[in-house]
Amino acid sequence: MNNLNANYERILEVLRKISKEQLLTYQRRRPKLSDLELISLSLTAEFMGIDSENDLFRKLPKSISTKIERSVYNRRRRKLAYSLDSIRLGLASHFNEFENYFVVDSMPLEVCKLSRSSRSRICREDGYAFPDKGYCAAQNSHYYGYKLHAVCSVNGVFQSIDLSPASVHDINYLKDIQTQIRDCTLIGDRGYLSAAVQLNLFETCNITLNTPMRANQKEFKKQPFVFRKKRKRIETLFSQLCDQFMIRRNYAKSFQGFKTRILSKITALTTIQYINKFIFGRNINNIKINII
Repeated sequence: MNNLNANYERILEVLRKISKEQLLTYQRRRPKLSDLELISLSLTAEFMGIDSENDLFRKLPKSISTKIERSVYNRRRRKLAYSLDSIRLGLASHFNEFENYFVVDSMPLEVCKLSRSSRSRICREDGYAFPDKGYCAAQNSHYYGYKLHAVCSVNGVFQSIDLSPASVHDINYLKDIQTQIRDCTLIGDRGYLSAAVQLNLFETCNITLNTPMRANQKEFKKQPFVFRKKRKRIETLFSQLCDQFMIRRNYAKSFQGFKTRILSKITALTTIQYINKFIFGRNINNIKINII
């Protein structure tokens, strides 16, 4: 797991099966390090818990470090965010193509402490993506930043992800997933309880939304145990992102950089799941494992 070059070669081998080398449509000069190699390097760093680019370039072998400078690496990685998401979806399609049950949830992503929020300039270069204050019911605390919305299969593979300011209610995310999944059952917690949204999802894309009912609702019926058990899968994924991939540690100053970091961590997780299943035949959710 500590052999950076070997991990890099393994991840690059996987990505070459589903993507071409050059992903940007226009490049004035052909770079020494291809777009796919750059993405592989980024995913390797996330898998190995190397969160600092300075630290990464100190550990790089000369065969890679001579091909690109750190500042160029950072700029090109942000430009490749859209291609990175396409690669993630390509990997996820090997797991979720015939999946009929998905789980939806959200988690808080803090960009700075609440006491510094009034003077913080982090991620404030674009008006449409300003962070703001929000409340996390699971942790019973207020925070300043963003909210990660996600849909994963019951086996633990992310299908759809999105970022929103912290104050946006979870229910609003369900309006965006209608073009991404259909003809399935979506399991959520009480944050997604809405009869209007439930009816809209069923009528527009045949999605059955299953959430626990409140105890004081009419015709109260307890959510089936199998759904309550499967709903914990996405919480385990969030815990893995926080533990190994350190998703709550933020060094980015711009929203584009912040978004690219989050996307890289989730894509790295999906890549390791792909390697576990299709190369080694292991449990896909054993993330802290050797991939060489």
